[in-house]
Amino acid sequence: MSGSNCKQQYRRPSNSHVLNGHCTSYLQSMFLLVMQLVIRRYRPSDKDTVLALFSIGIREHIRPCFHNAMTSPLYLAITLTLCVTGYQLGSVLGAVVLPGAWVGLVFYCCHELYASYVREKLRTEMQDIPGNYLSRPDDCFWVAEAEVDGRAQIMGMVAVVAKQSGKERHGELFRMIISPSCRRIGLGFRMAQTVIDFCKERGFSRVVLETTSMQTAAVALYEKLGFSHVLYHTKTQAPVWFVKLAKVTVLQLEKYL
Repeated sequence: MSGSNCKQQYRRPSNSHVLNGHCTSYLQSMFLLVMQLVIRRYRPSDKDTVLALFSIGIREHIRPCFHNAMTSPLYLAITLTLCVTGYQLGSVLGAVVLPGAWVGLVFYCCHELYASYVREKLRTEMQDIPGNYLSRPDDCFWVAEAEVDGRAQIMGMVAVVAKQSGKERHGELFRMIISPSCRRIGLGFRMAQTVIDFCKERGFSRVVLETTSMQTAAVALYEKLGFSHVLYHTKTQAPVWFVKLAKVTVLQLEKYL
């Protein structure tokens, strides 16, 4: 066959074909990952990976928190007012420094709200997961594991602790973290459902949990699972004014079984 005939018969793949191929490949890899995911009890050998995933999963809310606060009409007005005030004081530097100090303060509050939580939990209960989450028969800590490139990797975690209130026994869901590479494939639903099924088996009356207003995807998931909002507050390990300036609300949700 001549070179001219080869050129005539060759057709360069269109962009849509290339994109479709990439999408198909991505969907296939996600399907295989979902099929390989196993939810099992925590093992001591999981500790380093679990702690790293916990830290990443909490700290990732810092930037969205800051963005949410600074784009609110009130904070935009404060920033503009400080800029104008600094300029009217007769200094271009003041027009930069005053709003800059305000923005820095808000970022510090957003950062410390989540970073201090991570530091505290890594220093206390997360240092002894077996003792805090696996020492009693009605408590548990699970991880989601999948084989990636021939190596087992932890893709998520969740825990439940039994609580007693008078004669009523209920479970409190903790530490729901899903790896960024494994989201939007139903893993969060499976992890939460694991907790719900565990609580039903033990005759608990309900499952309760706390999350923040910034974690909109998590809130949507819990609502899909039948959780309802019961309480809003601003009590955290951080100073109250940190929470106020970060414009974060703690949400308490529950699901009756």
